[in-house]
Amino acid sequence: MTGQQPHGQPASVQDVSQKGYYGVPVIHRPHWKWLVTGYFFLGGISGASAVIAAFGRLCGGSPGASVARVATYVSVVALVPCPPLLILDLGRPGRFLNMLRVFRTSSPMSVGTWGLTAFGLITALSTLLQMADDLAPGAGPLLTRTRRTASSAVALLGAISGFFVAGYTGVLLAATAVPLWSKRPALLGPLFLSSAMTSAAAAITATAILLGPDAEKGTRQLRTLETLATVAEGSLLFGWLMALGPTAKPLSEGRIGMIVRHGIVGAGVALPLIVSAALDHLPRRTRRPATLIASALTLSGGFALRYAVVEGGRLSADDPQATFEMTG
Repeated sequence: MTGQQPHGQPASVQDVSQKGYYGVPVIHRPHWKWLVTGYFFLGGISGASAVIAAFGRLCGGSPGASVARVATYVSVVALVPCPPLLILDLGRPGRFLNMLRVFRTSSPMSVGTWGLTAFGLITALSTLLQMADDLAPGAGPLLTRTRRTASSAVALLGAISGFFVAGYTGVLLAATAVPLWSKRPALLGPLFLSSAMTSAAAAITATAILLGPDAEKGTRQLRTLETLATVAEGSLLFGWLMALGPTAKPLSEGRIGMIVRHGIVGAGVALPLIVSAALDHLPRRTRRPATLIASALTLSGGFALRYAVVEGGRLSADDPQATFEMTG
């Protein structure tokens, strides 16, 4: 059967290449929904928290050690739900285990699975070392030096693997055939990485404030990191949307467009930057609540970013024109 135009004339090859065959999508829509969105969000926080913990432990002195302690616990708490979310999305635990049978550098999913597994083991070891320091701080000199050496080595491994986990999800999306994700692949990984650093800094800061004054040492440096990462995130988001051109349509229209404008740019980028700039000028008693509010806004913006990118990709896959623009 051949396609027909409204007046009964056969559809030309050019017509089909521009509109698809009766508007049927050219590629399959990704099945990913909220489970993967949650995994992307929490995995990013966990990986970036491990990076922050390593820098605090290795380079931050006494305030850095306090930040490293909180960041280590934030990292493991954020990581715990990630394997269940990923396994539930795959449908069967066996599928996750099958990906560990062979390591394929050509498969982003295989690399990601192995990277997540290695990071999980390193995070567990780092947490155990931190708990040992907390539960038995008065150990002898030899044991103390041994712990510090082991903690530094594990922190370095955690930073490397955490950096990978924080950004690889963007690379994973860019490796698909979905036009929204694959058209400008070089920008999606850095966007997810900067967003992960922003969300992790916000989560660590909020946790430190809730734990009390002793845990708040070093949070000023975290605020600076959060501000820089937020600026990077906003700049990368703007550059990515501009580079996408018409392919960015799913992120600029309808409900997802509102999420991008108000949830990501407004609540996740602009408002936290405004609060951070005004924080030192606020009365002392209002600084902690204001910081907590800014952290909550930042975290909501980080989740909104991943939700919009995942859902926008699903809409992009349904658009034959976007696919033909990529392949044409």
